[in-house]
Amino acid sequence: MDLMTRRRFMGTTGLAAAAPLGSTLSAMTPQNPAAKSGSLRIEKDIVFGKGGKTDLHLDIYHPPAGTEKRMATIHIHGGGFTGGSKETLVERVPPYATRGYVAIAVQYRLVGETKWPSQIEDVKAAIRWVRANATSLGFDSEKIAVVGHSAGGQLALFAAGTPNRQEFEGKGGTPGVSTQVVACCAYYPGTDVRPRPDGTANNLLPPGSDEAAHRAASPLTYITKDFPPTVIFHGTADTTIPLASSERLFKQLRDAMVPTEFHIIEGVPHVFDSNKEYAESAAALADFFMDRHIVHPRTWGPPAAAGGGGNRGGGRGRG
Repeated sequence: MDLMTRRRFMGTTGLAAAAPLGSTLSAMTPQNPAAKSGSLRIEKDIVFGKGGKTDLHLDIYHPPAGTEKRMATIHIHGGGFTGGSKETLVERVPPYATRGYVAIAVQYRLVGETKWPSQIEDVKAAIRWVRANATSLGFDSEKIAVVGHSAGGQLALFAAGTPNRQEFEGKGGTPGVSTQVVACCAYYPGTDVRPRPDGTANNLLPPGSDEAAHRAASPLTYITKDFPPTVIFHGTADTTIPLASSERLFKQLRDAMVPTEFHIIEGVPHVFDSNKEYAESAAALADFFMDRHIVHPRTWGPPAAAGGGGNRGGGRGRG
């Protein structure tokens, strides 16, 4: 696909044209009012469940007073399932909290300790704990989104597509609570689980896993019309997970009529949001997406006349 055709494709299907994210966002979204509204309060290393014999921990970033949106975002780190931790998100979670979300970074077990489906079981245990504690944390228990990066994006997508599926719920804690989420933010996510080139099982799965097991572990398998609204971010210079992976994800979501946006950021690599400017800019776009689909549902319309109410509350739009 040549550049001109590609640009036209993005313009007609809802993809954001590739552009330097930080340089264009200020013209598209309002400045973040929370940044000047007080400091964040952070609670560290709270045990939310148990994975096997391992205590699972999370960090809670409380929004500044007066900015609360009464919605939670659960943040899932990357690392190829072999490394990484919630501590790698310390610069990427605050941009959500400063915009009014109760933003929660969670731990899950890596493949060096245990194979699939332990990773998604830990994420679902976190969703249950967060929902069960909604009142004390100050948000609506029906408004929980998942935000994932790389391998964490894969887990976020999987959680979004498999609410309350018993084969993936596990026994990590807070039984009997729903794992339904209302939105998904996927940063340069893994989207598919495939065998190694030599035919052996993917490192995520137990040895000897067959093709059916690989399909069952792939988020794309669970995309239906009931998938929650999803926003995707991916850089054109990503050599770890190719841009084409998110292009396929976007197409499958659109084919299923799922409200979705796809922001392609020109010239940036994998984990582009380790740069604070890009983390802030992407969070602003995710915030706008969730605000118009979940926090204050509305459809697009022409600017309201002076004194008019606009389209706020007019129904959920299609991204």
